[in-house]
Amino acid sequence: MILINIVHHFHLTKNNQIEYGNTDKSNRQSIKYALNLSPQRPFATEMERTMTYFPHDPYPTLPVSPVPAQVQSCWDAQLACQDSDVLSLALELGLFTHLDEFATAEQVASQLALSPGNTRLFLEVLASMGVLEHTSRVPGQTAPAVYRTHPQMQPYLSPASSLYLGDALLFRHKVLCRSRKQLEVLLREGAPPRDAAPDETAQQAWARAARVQIAQEQRAITVPVARRIAGRLPDRLQWRTMLDLGGGPGLVAIALAQDLPDLSGVVYDYPSVAEVAQHNIEAAGLQGRLQSMGGNLAHDDFGCGYDLIWCSSVLHFVPDEAPVLQRLHAALKPGGVLLCAHAEAGDRRVLQYYLRMRMQGRQVLPEGALARQLRKAGFTDVTTCADVDFPVAPVTVLIARKGEAL
Repeated sequence: MILINIVHHFHLTKNNQIEYGNTDKSNRQSIKYALNLSPQRPFATEMERTMTYFPHDPYPTLPVSPVPAQVQSCWDAQLACQDSDVLSLALELGLFTHLDEFATAEQVASQLALSPGNTRLFLEVLASMGVLEHTSRVPGQTAPAVYRTHPQMQPYLSPASSLYLGDALLFRHKVLCRSRKQLEVLLREGAPPRDAAPDETAQQAWARAARVQIAQEQRAITVPVARRIAGRLPDRLQWRTMLDLGGGPGLVAIALAQDLPDLSGVVYDYPSVAEVAQHNIEAAGLQGRLQSMGGNLAHDDFGCGYDLIWCSSVLHFVPDEAPVLQRLHAALKPGGVLLCAHAEAGDRRVLQYYLRMRMQGRQVLPEGALARQLRKAGFTDVTTCADVDFPVAPVTVLIARKGEAL
């Protein structure tokens, strides 16, 4: 408190003199005490002569309560960057390849030519994140702590798993790390002009992502969600045709076709991405029932007469959702169903992940707005599956039906 009083009650003038603040005699003595000055010492006397009184309002008193949660959240955000770097480095090093079974830090370090001591510290952080599980060193015993990938994480972090997400996680990390400069430009200059469609370079980038990162996320996360939602609908056995709109690698359409032997359909995306989907369709042996189609959904034809349309995280990329929703309604058979999975602004993770896209002028509608637009487009029955598991941020899945023909 003594040092606080000093800060609150005096400062140096332009001529390096100390101006004395709005305080009383006792506070003056506190300042002398804090500076270890004595009135009898020549320096103290000189200092007192240079002090001049001026009135001012004291600074607000310091809070007596603990640090506000809002301040801690700022620190937590900065620490999250450290966690992200740790996880990404572990993936780049192939660390999880050596942690299917319990191993010591020394064993992992030996496999990867790392420092044993620092590997132990690194593994401790991964364990604190819940990525690893470990048995701690028992006091009085010589056995070292051992670590392995947490059983619930193993399907997603083990490169040998069909649900491996490592490349997708690294991709997301790189994209988010690059966003700092982009955010500043967008903040200063505003949203850029919207192009009618990505150029060839951008489309090729989407195709590369569809081969690896998007495919990993579809296989591990999106496909189980689509299967679960479709499995709840009583008329699914009557479906004969489907459209996977903006389907990327096409794994949702492939999975539903595998579940429903009478289902055929189309995977629609940009031409270069549609080639990736066609490759996957043929690899699954479903080229007799599924095909890919390339185009720009904002204005190109994507067919009609569908019993089912799966539309996931696509509408963010069109200039105006309303005409696309009207076309989707027209593309369905009477009684057909649209499964529409999109993030809605409100959840903190959505605000975080979609910030750059929204600043670029992309659409992330507020909660409930898409359901209202679907009804306006002619859908007669719109129900909501909220907070569905999805890569990075939650989405709302809307089940919208086209009315039966009269």
